[in-house]
Amino acid sequence: MKEPTGKMPGRGMHKYGEKAGNHGYGKVVERMSKKEEYEAKVEAFLMPVMEENQFELVDVEYVKEAGTWYLRAYIDKEGGFTVDDCEMVSRRLSDWLDEKDFIDDSYILEVSSPGLGRPLKKEKDLKRSLGEQVDIKLYRAVDRQKDFTGKLTAYDENTITIAYEDGAETTFERKDIALIRLAFDF
Repeated sequence: MKEPTGKMPGRGMHKYGEKAGNHGYGKVVERMSKKEEYEAKVEAFLMPVMEENQFELVDVEYVKEAGTWYLRAYIDKEGGFTVDDCEMVSRRLSDWLDEKDFIDDSYILEVSSPGLGRPLKKEKDLKRSLGEQVDIKLYRAVDRQKDFTGKLTAYDENTITIAYEDGAETTFERKDIALIRLAFDF
């Protein structure tokens, strides 16, 4: 398999420069979006840095907000991610991005801790949060309610289940969930 080129190939191609479509294996190869490609490359660069420093890469996102592109890396570690940790990762990532220069757009690089209200996006996030209070926001209201808070009791590939203080449980389809994160009270 060819290595990614860093630039999205033209129409009808997928991320490795081969023609998109059925390759004789009975399966169509999907093309990565520019956003997915950038996020995947940054994640691949950061993983050895994370392992070397016992950090956890929580998420990488490439998003456009108010007309400006942002490349964000959210990093955590046992006992908390410090300013010095942030600076070290930011410098290494910035130097690598300058050297590889694969992002076509102008963007702002941000490296930070995910914070208290971070979304639970990956299986490892949900596993770590079992038994914890979570907030769930739905795309569409159910019984005129879009926001739910309860203890995360179960999850699988398609559903998330929470229990309320009275012992009742609700199971939500993942496709209906806009956001799930740890609940926090002030």
